[in-house]
Amino acid sequence: MGERAFINPSIKRSSNKIGRQLRLPFDVPLLLILTVLVIFGLLMVYSASWDASLLIKRPSTYLFWRQVIWIAVGLAGAFVISLIDYHWYEKFLVIIIILIVLILFAVLIINDVRFNSSRTLVGGSIQPAELAKMVIILYLAFWLSKRKDNLDRISVGLIPLSVILGFIAGLIILQPDISAAATIVILGIMLFFLAGGDWKQIIFFTVVGLIVGSVVVAASTTGSARLEQYFDALRNPAEGSYHIRRTFEAVIKGGFFGVGIGKADTKFTGLPLPHTDSIFAVIAEETGILGGIFVLALYALLLWRGIVIAKRAPDQLGSLLAFGFVGWIVLEALMNIAVIVGLFPFTGNALPFISYGGSSMLTSLAAIGIVMNVSRRSINYETLERSSAHAVVDMRRRDGRRGVSRTNRIPGAED
Repeated sequence: MGERAFINPSIKRSSNKIGRQLRLPFDVPLLLILTVLVIFGLLMVYSASWDASLLIKRPSTYLFWRQVIWIAVGLAGAFVISLIDYHWYEKFLVIIIILIVLILFAVLIINDVRFNSSRTLVGGSIQPAELAKMVIILYLAFWLSKRKDNLDRISVGLIPLSVILGFIAGLIILQPDISAAATIVILGIMLFFLAGGDWKQIIFFTVVGLIVGSVVVAASTTGSARLEQYFDALRNPAEGSYHIRRTFEAVIKGGFFGVGIGKADTKFTGLPLPHTDSIFAVIAEETGILGGIFVLALYALLLWRGIVIAKRAPDQLGSLLAFGFVGWIVLEALMNIAVIVGLFPFTGNALPFISYGGSSMLTSLAAIGIVMNVSRRSINYETLERSSAHAVVDMRRRDGRRGVSRTNRIPGAED
């Protein structure tokens, strides 16, 4: 008879321990994607901000180093946020939503007009609408997860949701910032759908939103002008707005491979806001279509990781937070890119993690910090499940729990 192979129990225990130690307590792919986006963004801000720095009578690298500071502060904040249990925010939800409403009112009262709108505070360095987007996702995730069993009732789901979104979006429209208001409404519909909202209510809410949005755009001087410029550009790119014509020029000059990092000239010859709203035009000119595809691929990977983390979340709240925040960031990116290539009316959205700006960078990194915490909680939950699966049957009966696999709320995500 053959001899049985003998495995030293201590070696087996040691290998299991090493395996547990090698499992990092955060989502590594998400961290890698974020790192590439931030580093690439810094490179492009360095390239695109020379002229803007000199125009405000500062050294050519002034805006670049300010962006470095914002990123350092944002990453430190994201790390701290990633350690805080996302359930903890429930204690402060009411205070947070009241504060954001007061800040949005302050924007209207102070009325610091820049580029034909009053959207900022503290000399233009803070854009409360960016914070409002993050806060509305946080608030709605908690609000919807607590009403998930009654969302089919209009009095519980659709009507209160409409009031919440309508009030916040209305304050932002008054700035006016139609694109930010539209983003908030889209995020609300998306989260309502993911939470299990009724299809009929979602369709009704969407139709009403489109009607109201059309009326607002028609009544707004800025909105109607941008829409008219958009249709003019569709008919004939040469008849589009100055901004659109210059972005088209940058994209065409870039070709497939680009002219090289730092060698674009459109950013020096009148391209509006090359380091902020129009930075993708600089990317397209300097790195070409290939570089644009690279950026799109990074945001696609970011969305993939958000879906994976949302699918693995230990509860619906975690799923809504993970997909809500990542979906918001990717939506902002797609809107910005679509504007630059002429597929969407001008919105004024930043390109997350790439455009220059403290408000966008800090809120986006804070959002990723919360997503990282959902990932950490998911890993801890899975570790606990595996420990329970290997427990003695009598012990499991004594603690009165059953090993039940979690429901995957967001289908279609794979590692």
